[in-house]
Amino acid sequence: MDVESSDSLPARIAAGLAEQIIRGNLRPGDRVRQDTVASDFNASHVPVREAFRRLEARGLLISRERKGVYVPLLDQASIIEIMRMRAALEVLALRYAIPNLTEHDVALAENALTQAEHCDDITTWEEANRDFHSILYRPCGMARLLSNIDGLHEARLRYMYATATVIDWNAKSEEEHLGIMGAIKRRDIASACAFLERHINDAGDILVAAVGTLQG
Repeated sequence: MDVESSDSLPARIAAGLAEQIIRGNLRPGDRVRQDTVASDFNASHVPVREAFRRLEARGLLISRERKGVYVPLLDQASIIEIMRMRAALEVLALRYAIPNLTEHDVALAENALTQAEHCDDITTWEEANRDFHSILYRPCGMARLLSNIDGLHEARLRYMYATATVIDWNAKSEEEHLGIMGAIKRRDIASACAFLERHINDAGDILVAAVGTLQG
């Protein structure tokens, strides 16, 4: 077996488990057993352990000594951490991206907003929302920064699915997105970054309150 195909099995297992964790099919607090995962993916324990290691690094699994591997509980402190990191990194990306944004980029971002406006479920709304943000950040040209931002959005998405029944995401986000776009069109970098930071903080505050509601 060559290196690429050998690596693809842990990657496929990690991707499959991540999807189940993010969408809530594997619930917070659930134990994830090596034997079950190995059987599900027709794999030995070696790639399963590697997949577990990758998911632990992404914050999607947690290992408890002599007790096994579990899906982490939802907690407000994690949301606050994600929010603060997003505010720092995404504002940095946008600041350096705006001078490089083309009219085509702006048109693509506006199209993503239009798609989000007409979504009636969390999955399609989130895809349009991620497209909007990705389009605006890509021209910053910093691959490591963008990779870290993607990881934070993955961590946030688990909370989005968990709270989807108690939050109306589209209404406030749409207004804030339009504020960001207006500043970008004016090439007002300071205002665009301020709008974005407020947008991220507002979304984080909503998630903190929603998780508190679910836990209460």
